[in-house]
Amino acid sequence: MSPFRIFLLSPAHCGGKRAQVLLNERATFPLAVRLRSTPGVTLGEAFSFLSGLYFRGKLTYAERFSRPPGGARGVQVITTDRGLLAGDARVDAAELRRFGTVDISQEHPGYRLPLERDVRLLEQLKDVEVILLGSVATGKYVDVLLDIMGDRLLFPTEFVGRGDMSRGALLLQAVRNDAELSYQPVAGAVRRGSRARRVSIQR
Repeated sequence: MSPFRIFLLSPAHCGGKRAQVLLNERATFPLAVRLRSTPGVTLGEAFSFLSGLYFRGKLTYAERFSRPPGGARGVQVITTDRGLLAGDARVDAAELRRFGTVDISQEHPGYRLPLERDVRLLEQLKDVEVILLGSVATGKYVDVLLDIMGDRLLFPTEFVGRGDMSRGALLLQAVRNDAELSYQPVAGAVRRGSRARRVSIQR
């Protein structure tokens, strides 16, 4: 086991109905008002609103179990055009809107190049495991990360066969129980499977 561990969180969808609610200039709930003001809101707050249980579970779990080396951030969020950002990085309404216009695809240089740049910095760190908390069933994250991180890119074994809500509940349950999940390398793994046992959702 490596002494250090960094988590990469997949992003929330910034182009859906919840994004429209948050970005509505007439919205009066506190998060929307702060998003339109300086200095904005944290990326974690915005994505937790947009993705609900799933992102909240990823963020809470990563904050609990990350073990970064000195000077590194233990929780980093994949973005559509800014590479990796800390969960407490500040974003405003204009940036969130822009996130929603960029295609998450290895073929899109606006997404791929900033992500490759930041992942190469992680690859240079010694004795660090990198855990992806996000979908491994498709290549939109894995194809970029795996080319650089190789066998050091891991994911929770229990993610296979679960949807987003089930994964979020699983992560929050692990934090409540103070029981870290097991991981396996993405390279060579079975990334799709039969539906896993349901986890009760506690909000």
